[in-house]
Amino acid sequence: MAIDWKKEAAARKDDFLNDLVDLLKIDSVRDDSKATEDAPVGPGPKKALEAFLALGEKDGFVTKNTGNIAGHIEYGEGDETMGVLVHVDVVPPGNGWETDPFDPVIKDGRIYARGSSDDKGPGMAAYYAIKMIKEMNLPISKRIRFIIGTDEESGWQCMDHYLAVEETPDFGFSPDANFPIINGEKGNVSLYVNTKGTTTGGKNELISFDAGLRENMVPRDAVAVFNSEEAEVIEKAFYDYVEAAPITGTVNVEGEKVTIEVVGKSAHGMEPRGGVNGGTYLATFLSNFSFGGDAQQYLQLISEYIHEDSRAESLGLNFTDEIMGDLTMNAGVFTFTPETGGVIALNFRYPRGMNVESMEIQLENKLSEFGVTISRGGVKEPHYVPADDPLVKTLLDVYSKHTGLEAHEQSIGGGTYGRLMKRGVAYGAMFPDSIDTMHQVNEFMSIQNLMDAMAIYAEAIYELVK
Repeated sequence: MAIDWKKEAAARKDDFLNDLVDLLKIDSVRDDSKATEDAPVGPGPKKALEAFLALGEKDGFVTKNTGNIAGHIEYGEGDETMGVLVHVDVVPPGNGWETDPFDPVIKDGRIYARGSSDDKGPGMAAYYAIKMIKEMNLPISKRIRFIIGTDEESGWQCMDHYLAVEETPDFGFSPDANFPIINGEKGNVSLYVNTKGTTTGGKNELISFDAGLRENMVPRDAVAVFNSEEAEVIEKAFYDYVEAAPITGTVNVEGEKVTIEVVGKSAHGMEPRGGVNGGTYLATFLSNFSFGGDAQQYLQLISEYIHEDSRAESLGLNFTDEIMGDLTMNAGVFTFTPETGGVIALNFRYPRGMNVESMEIQLENKLSEFGVTISRGGVKEPHYVPADDPLVKTLLDVYSKHTGLEAHEQSIGGGTYGRLMKRGVAYGAMFPDSIDTMHQVNEFMSIQNLMDAMAIYAEAIYELVK
C-alpha cells in the first residue's frame, strides 16, 4: 500500500508546531562567559539539547546525552547506521528585530524566531519524519541516529567531542541547507589580519572601531569612536556619504569626541553579497580623513582590499571551481583599540583546488606594506559526495517525486554537519523559492515549507533504511 507522506505529516502539524515553539523559546546562543564543565558552550545550548533529548525520551526513543554538548536520539537496529545531524545553537539575534527573537510569532503562514530556519525548524521537521516512521511501525533494516549538536555556529566542539566517543554514521544528511541537495561543501577557514595600535600623527585619533558579531555573519552594525580636529567637516561628509550608500547611520559630536554608528544588513557569511557590510562601509568613509599611525593603515587596508570584494580579487585570491564555484570572503569581525591593536577576521569559503597554506602566504605577501601579521583559525577541508552515489540518487529521486521539480547536485559555501560523514550531504529544508533569512534579523521559515520538508524527509529516510 502506498503511503501518503504529506497526509501523515499534516496529521502531526499541531504537535510539531507546539514542540518547535518550545524549542525556539530557548535562547541557545553560545555564551563562553557562562560556560562551565557542566555546560561547555554555555547554559542556553545545553538547555536546548536537554529539551530535544527529553522530547525523544517522551516519544519512546533511545536517547543519550554526551557531555552536555551533544547527544542522540536513536531508532531501529542493524549493521549500518544512518545519521541525521542537526544543531540547536543559534547565532546572536543582533539588533533590528520587529519581534522578540526568542518569543516565536506565527503570522502569514510563517514562524518568526531566531533558529526557525537555522536549524531548529528543519531539525524538528527531520525529527518528526523519524517519529512518523516509528509511529507507523514501518519495517527498517538499519539504525537511524538523530544526532544533536550545540556548537555548529562557532567551533564545532560538539561534534569533535561526540565523534571522539561515539561512532560516525555510515551515511546520512543534515537538514541545514537547501533542496534539492548539497553534495559539495567548500572548505572553511578564518584568517586573521593583525595590526599594531599606534594612533598619533593625524588630525583624528581613533579610540575604537568595532563591527560584527560572528565570523560567519556579514556585520550589520559598526561603531567608530575618535577624537577629531575636524568634527564638523566629518559630520557633514558622513551624511552626504550615507545618502549615496546602502547604509544608514548617525554621528554624535561631544566637543572633539566623535561617535559614528553605521547600520548595514546582516546575512550569512557564505554569500556576503546577500548583506551590506557596515564595517567596511564605515572604514572606507573614515579612510578619506587623516588618522595617525596604524589606525590609518587599518582603515586604508579595509578600504582598498576588503570593501565590496567578496571574491577577494584585490587580494589575488579569487578562484573558481567548475563544480563548487567561487571562493568567497566575508570580513566578519573588526576590532581596533590603541591598546590591543587591530584585528580583521576574514572568513573564506574555498573550493577544491586551493589550500590554506598558499592562501595564507598570498594574504601575507599582498598586505606586507601594512606591516600586518596573519594568524589562522580552524580548517575544514572541501567535501564532496559524487552525484552517482546511491545516497545522492535516492535523495534527489524523492525530492523530485514530491515537488515535480528538476533534481540536480549543488555545492555551497556553508558548512554543515553533513561533511562529518564520508557519505554525508545536506538536504533541505530551504526550497528553491524559499526566502532565505538565515543569520538575518526577523528570521522566519514558511510553515508549509517545513511540512513539505517533513514529508520528504520521512520518505527519504525510509527509502534509505528499509
